[in-house]
Amino acid sequence: MHTLSDLSTEIAGLRLGNPTMLASGFLGLSGETLKRVVEAGAGAVVTKSAALKPRDGNPGPTIVEVPIGLLNSIGLASPGISMMKDEIDGAKRTGVPTIVSIFGFSASEYSRAAIIAEELGADAVELNVSCPHVSGVGEIGQDRIAVAKVTRGVKRAVGIPVIVKLSPNVASIVDVGRSAENAGADAVTAINTLKAMSIDIHTRLPVLSSKIGGLSGPAIKPIAVRCVYELAVRLNVPIIGVGGITGWEDAVEFLVAGASAIQIGTAILWKELRIFSEVVDGLSTYIRQNGFACVSDLVGAAHAKT
Repeated sequence: MHTLSDLSTEIAGLRLGNPTMLASGFLGLSGETLKRVVEAGAGAVVTKSAALKPRDGNPGPTIVEVPIGLLNSIGLASPGISMMKDEIDGAKRTGVPTIVSIFGFSASEYSRAAIIAEELGADAVELNVSCPHVSGVGEIGQDRIAVAKVTRGVKRAVGIPVIVKLSPNVASIVDVGRSAENAGADAVTAINTLKAMSIDIHTRLPVLSSKIGGLSGPAIKPIAVRCVYELAVRLNVPIIGVGGITGWEDAVEFLVAGASAIQIGTAILWKELRIFSEVVDGLSTYIRQNGFACVSDLVGAAHAKT
């Protein structure tokens, strides 16, 4: 069994019993669901992304399985941040850090949503500036000046940690990450989904109603690991790694690349909530068998050997 001492980690002042988090967009639909995620072993939870106003999202079809991955274009369907009280309360009662994911279409919308999230009890906010299938959001994450403006505005508006979720759909994720850090980000999450699409050869039409969606799952893991590795070289703030983690070996890879914690999302569809205990127990065994004192000893280990 794992212990708090060997698996605990800290991200932007948030103390986690282990470095696993529920990724935004997966199961963050109710307080009861978030409670089940924590009972399964998650060290923190990130809610589904919410904006100031309710949003219907895209019409179906919005999800399609592809080889070793998943394409989605849900379109950030949301009840609005003000309607998230029950979800946040339910997550808070579990005792683990509750990170609220927010999005908007301007810097002021992000700031106003962050204020409400803080008032509702969020321990931190994760700024979704990188959704690739919602016009007006993904573009923010591709512009380092816009990312800095959003980050700076939220930092001025709230007293809780601000985490920026970075897009891989850029020429240099390091440049955008440094821009977020310079604007005051307490941590960054890398990465969001990759722009992708699938076409039905029988109808000769795109499968998704929005044509283009976001690719997640094992197919993007090597890209995500590369992004984390590059960010770890240039950034001083903690990095949360996400993208294709389906087992403890993947988690170790992200940690040694430079992530201080990891998020799990798509793998839940295949392994259900047991994925969290699998990763936690596997990490604990790996740390013990390789002579490390704690999980933080793994963070960035790949850099020491290069």
